Amino acid sequence: MSRAENFKRAITSASKVISEDKDFELTFGFHSSNSPDGPPTIPEPSQALMPEEASRIRGQADSIALKHCHHEPKLHAKGKPTDPYAGSIFETLEQTRFECLGSLHMKGVKNNLKSLIDQRCRDAGLYTAKSEEDVPLETALDILIRYKIIGEKPPARARRSLRLVEESLEKHAGKDLEKLAEHINDQKEFGRVVRDVLYDLGIINELPNFEDDVGTSQTPDPNSDDAKDDENQNEEDVGDGESEDEASDENYDQEKDQDNPETRIQDDDDLSLSDETGQSEIPWRSNQPPSPDIVASFYQVFTEEYDEVIGAELLASEEELIRLRQLLDKQLESLQSTVTKLANRLQRRLMAQQRRSWNFDLEEGLLDAGKLSRVVTNPTQPLSFKMESEIIFRDTVVTLLLDNSGSMRGRPISIAAISADILARTLERCGVKVEILGFTTRTWKGGHAREKWLGAGKLPNPGRLNELRHIIYKTADAPWRRTKKNLGLMMKEGLLKENVDGEALMWAHNRLIGRPEDRRILMVISDGAPVDDSTLSVNNPSYLEQHLRQVIKWIETRSPVELIAIGIGHDVTRYYKRAVTLTDVEDLGGAIVDQLADLFNEEGAVSSINIHGTG
Repeated sequence: MSRAENFKRAITSASKVISEDKDFELTFGFHSSNSPDGPPTIPEPSQALMPEEASRIRGQADSIALKHCHHEPKLHAKGKPTDPYAGSIFETLEQTRFECLGSLHMKGVKNNLKSLIDQRCRDAGLYTAKSEEDVPLETALDILIRYKIIGEKPPARARRSLRLVEESLEKHAGKDLEKLAEHINDQKEFGRVVRDVLYDLGIINELPNFEDDVGTSQTPDPNSDDAKDDENQNEEDVGDGESEDEASDENYDQEKDQDNPETRIQDDDDLSLSDETGQSEIPWRSNQPPSPDIVASFYQVFTEEYDEVIGAELLASEEELIRLRQLLDKQLESLQSTVTKLANRLQRRLMAQQRRSWNFDLEEGLLDAGKLSRVVTNPTQPLSFKMESEIIFRDTVVTLLLDNSGSMRGRPISIAAISADILARTLERCGVKVEILGFTTRTWKGGHAREKWLGAGKLPNPGRLNELRHIIYKTADAPWRRTKKNLGLMMKEGLLKENVDGEALMWAHNRLIGRPEDRRILMVISDGAPVDDSTLSVNNPSYLEQHLRQVIKWIETRSPVELIAIGIGHDVTRYYKRAVTLTDVEDLGGAIVDQLADLFNEEGAVSSINIHGTG
């Protein structure tokens, strides 16, 4: 049996112990899922199974098992606020509660969750946040509450970001944050206090009472044999799972705030995360929109149970992907000379911007032939050297988000696939990482989501009412040559359905925010407005379009991500400030090459992209 298979068996056994349910089952797949309609899914381990990956998967498995043991869904549903933003924070802090329960009683679980918490901080952008507005509230609360309940120190790279917000949180909600630790064993009371915290921060405006007809969750006996078995089982899993921040935490407990030694999160080189000056008097929500999914408070989703994020290789067999890629390549044959010309042209433009000036009179470098005459006339003169100065843009990542809706069928989807292929190949040659994503729906007319809505009695204004399918064609770290066949999937009959652009944009944006690169560019390739018949038939006809506009506005004005759109046969400048229009792939030679090159100017002069390519 392979190392990965042994690891999966160990994970499965440990999860049964943690869940306190011998019938509890985990499955392994491409992405994580915790749908109530089937067994929860965690990522399939790779054959290499490095320690960091092993620890992260163990953490995901432990979290799901803890939820099964300590979480009462009906009670949670009764207490969850109806406001989407408040509801999202409520969900996060309930997860904090049951994960803290496991960490208190099982050392192995606590160690496993460290890698998971580190990943969440990275995905939330805590490692790169430079201002208070960059720090997601729910992640900050999650980390702060863990520290108060179990003394779990935040990852070292997140501490400076948390310092930006800790004082404001303590000022507005400090007393109620302290109460959470008292009720960790009682889901209902914990939920009550969470709502108090949300009220303190100005996120909800009233404090409705919980229903009293649902029991509370039970706390496991820390001395039980199951708990001890779990700790031993987890410690026997592959890799030590040690976080890179562990060494920096060695003296952490000695760094206590003199005024409040029990509750202050400490930074490596400061006594407290907070600054003692300039406290803000305004509620948190008024100055803290942490992600685009809260900018449109009117927007809601009836259910996310049937949504999926899936790799292209899981939607078709290897043989079919190769055949579909060959079909795409046939369409490229007539354009082969154009494709090569465009790729070379773009590469020259980008590389020229990397080396476009010289430094002279250096002591080493390339011999400056223009100044050899000085040496000839005066041999005592030293030789002069020169060197090109570089404009560094290699620390950049570009995401290409492709509209995979039915209206793109035929020539438009071919242009989109070919454009993505050219851009990915060329940017990779220039040292720029590229991620290629697609978005559509799993079904027409709502599918399971609509059936559930019908079964619930056709609730009015249900919000988005379809099953999303977000496709990963190429991750940023994967080489183009290994994933190029995946682009052929867009030629697959039946793949292209409906499109919910706003949520797809949020998904791609949040993936970019979690990247370590200094510069992040999101390029959307679409043919126009979002369309989902199931949603629009029971909501305002402009429901999806209004959401898309607000998400775009948030990214363009508040996010560090640079946004540009390519309209395939349609003018998308009515949505995006920076956009070009293509009617054929040859337009890349005019509009796209010039404007994409401008993105990598030393000044980042993307404002000039308000033009249309001609076709």
